[in-house]
Amino acid sequence: MAKICILVEKIYEDLELQYPRLRLKEAGHTVDVVGPKAGETYIGKHGYPQKAEKAAADVKASDYALIVIPGGTSPDHMRRSGDMVKLVRDAAAKGIPMAAICHGPWMLCSTDALKGRRCTSYMSIVHDVVNAGGKWVDEECVVDGPIITARTPDDLPAFSNAILELVSTGKATGVKGKPIAPTWVIETLTKEQLG
Repeated sequence: MAKICILVEKIYEDLELQYPRLRLKEAGHTVDVVGPKAGETYIGKHGYPQKAEKAAADVKASDYALIVIPGGTSPDHMRRSGDMVKLVRDAAAKGIPMAAICHGPWMLCSTDALKGRRCTSYMSIVHDVVNAGGKWVDEECVVDGPIITARTPDDLPAFSNAILELVSTGKATGVKGKPIAPTWVIETLTKEQLG
C-alpha cells in the first residue's frame, strides 16, 4: 500500500481534505496530514478541526507516492510557509504525483508543475494557473502526467477515483463532465492558454 501526504492549513475546504483522506484510508493506504507545524490543529471553512500529524520541515517529498492539496483558502496560507512551498517544489522537481482541487492549484503555481500541462481549478484562480504556464480547461477532473486537478467539491468523486487509480496502478484518467465556468472566464483566455 502507498504512503500519501495531504497538506493542511487554516480555512481548508473540509470535504476536499476529508473525503480523499477517508477514501485513501479505506483502500488501505497510509495517510499523513502535513502542515506548517506538527501537532497544530487547523480549522476548516466549515469548522471541522484537523490536526497536522507532521510538519512540512520534517518530511521529504520522496517519502510519499502522492501529495494531495485541498482547496478553500488554505493554499493562500500554505504559500506563506517556506517549508510547505519547498515540499511541493521538491515533489514537482522529482516528478512525484500531486493532486490539487479547487484553490489547491495555487500551490502548484509556486512550482513549475503546471507548465505546459492541461489542468483545471476553481474559476477564480484561472488566470493564476494560466500565468504559471498551465493549459486550463473547464473539466471535472484533469490528469496530465503526474498532476491531477479538479474544480470544486462537486468533483470529489471523480478526483478521488483518479487519486485511487493513480496510487493503485501508476496511471489515472480524467473525466470531462459538464463545464461550469461562466462564459466570461473562458472569453478572457486565448486559444494558447486553453488546453
